[in-house]
Amino acid sequence: MGKEKDLEKNKGSVISRRGFLKGMGTGAVAATVAPTALVSAEKSADAKMGDAITRAKIKLHINNETHEVEVEPRTTLLSVLRDGIDTSGKRIDLTGAKSICDRGECGGCTVQVDGKPIYSCMMLAIDAAGKQITTVEGLANGDQLHPVQEAFVQHDALMCGFCTPGFVVASKSLLDENPAPTLEEIKGGLSGNICRCGTYPFIFEAVKTASGKMGG
Repeated sequence: MGKEKDLEKNKGSVISRRGFLKGMGTGAVAATVAPTALVSAEKSADAKMGDAITRAKIKLHINNETHEVEVEPRTTLLSVLRDGIDTSGKRIDLTGAKSICDRGECGGCTVQVDGKPIYSCMMLAIDAAGKQITTVEGLANGDQLHPVQEAFVQHDALMCGFCTPGFVVASKSLLDENPAPTLEEIKGGLSGNICRCGTYPFIFEAVKTASGKMGG
């Protein structure tokens, strides 16, 4: 009698083999369904993100030419200058501005936008729409080099040449603002450009010479 009472008393706490297997089956189904649901939700989110990325047609005025291009909102001006293709199928192919740091630190991609020097790797193409853009290719007048370009050649103000286009554009912008800069002002005006070859003394001399040629 005592054993029967104890069995009756503990009956509610005993897990049967059938109950155990049933619980395991439910857990397995849940483990299978949960990842499937998560993957489905992720795909849905990706689809929404894809819908959010749109393309826009803009007009860029580059070196006195107008190019209509179709770009994503995230496309930089530098990318369009170097690799962009306009709606007529013509490649823009202005590779003077260099993609070096791609984070606005070296100045190798410097161009002028409405007369001001900017890092084209840090400016979105859509923000440049309708503005006047001048690259190093647009400084010369036909076969006649710009005075800054002539001075860089005269003073051999380059070594590997990779940073040179950015320095030339930055130097022109400096002289546009200050036609007769002192050495310290030249150093300050070009402080946003880096020459890894260390040709700074020749660059500074080139800017001085260009200043004289431009009437400064």
